[in-house]
Amino acid sequence: MSSTLNALAAIALWATLASLGTSLSHLPPFLLTGLALMIGSVMSWPLVLRNPRAWAVPVRTLALGIYGLFGFHFLLFIALRHAPPVEANLVNYLWPLFMVVLAPVLLPGVSLRPMHVVAALLGFAGAAIAILGARSGISTSAGGSYWGFLPALGSAFIWASYSLWTQRVAAFPTTAIGLFGLVSGALSLGCHALLEPSVALSSRDWLLVTLCGLGPLGAAFFFWDMALKRGDARQIGILSYITPLASTALLLLVTQRPLSWTIALAAVLIIAAAVMGTRARG
Repeated sequence: MSSTLNALAAIALWATLASLGTSLSHLPPFLLTGLALMIGSVMSWPLVLRNPRAWAVPVRTLALGIYGLFGFHFLLFIALRHAPPVEANLVNYLWPLFMVVLAPVLLPGVSLRPMHVVAALLGFAGAAIAILGARSGISTSAGGSYWGFLPALGSAFIWASYSLWTQRVAAFPTTAIGLFGLVSGALSLGCHALLEPSVALSSRDWLLVTLCGLGPLGAAFFFWDMALKRGDARQIGILSYITPLASTALLLLVTQRPLSWTIALAAVLIIAAAVMGTRARG
C-alpha cells in the first residue's frame, strides 16, 4: 500500500506540471527545467549536511540518474520543438506501457501476464482520448514535422528504462535523487546557455518556478523512487496513466474550459486499467 500511495503522490504532483508550464510558457524550456530541478534538489540538502555519504553513490548510479532526469527532458523538449506538441506528448506517454512490457526484460524474476498487457493498452487508450480529446480546449503551437516523434519515443523509453534500472543498480538512498536533480539541472542550464535566448524572470516567475521545482520536478521524483523501491513496477506503470488524465483535467479547469465527455471516457478506461493491473499477480 505504501508504494501505491507514493506513486499516487508523484502522479498528483506531475499532474500540476502542465498547468504550471502553461503559466510559464514564456520561459525557455531548458531554463525552466534547469532552475526547477536545482530547486527540487534543495529538499535533500539538509539530509546531506547531516550525512554527506547520502550522496556518495557509484559513478554508474549517478550516470543512470542523469540519464533519467536529464535525458528524458532533453529529448522531450526536442520532440516538442520538432513535432506537433499534442501528438508528441501522447507518444511520450508510452512510457507507462514501456514500463509494463520491459519489466520482464530488464528485471530478473519478473514475468508478464496477459492481463498486464491488456491493462497497459487500455490505459494508453485512455491517455490518448484524454490528450487528443482536449486538443480543441488547450492552446498549442501548430506545426512541426513527424521526425520529431523519434525523440518523443526516445524520451518515453528513457523514463521507463530509468525507472526499471534503478532496481538493478546497487541500492542507493532516495536522498541521492537530489544529486541526480542537481547535476541534471546544471546540464539543463548549460543547454539553455548554448541553445536558448537569455531572459529576465519576474517575481511571479520565480514563485511559479519554485513551486514547479518543489513539486513536479522535485518531490515527485523522490516519491517515485520510494514507490519503485517498494512496489511492483508493472502495477505502478499502469497506475501512471492517471497522470495525463489528471493533468489534462486540471489544465481544463485552470483555463476555465468545460470538462468534456472524452475526459469521462478516459477516466473510465484508466481506472479500469488501474484496477486490472492491481489485481494481476505473478
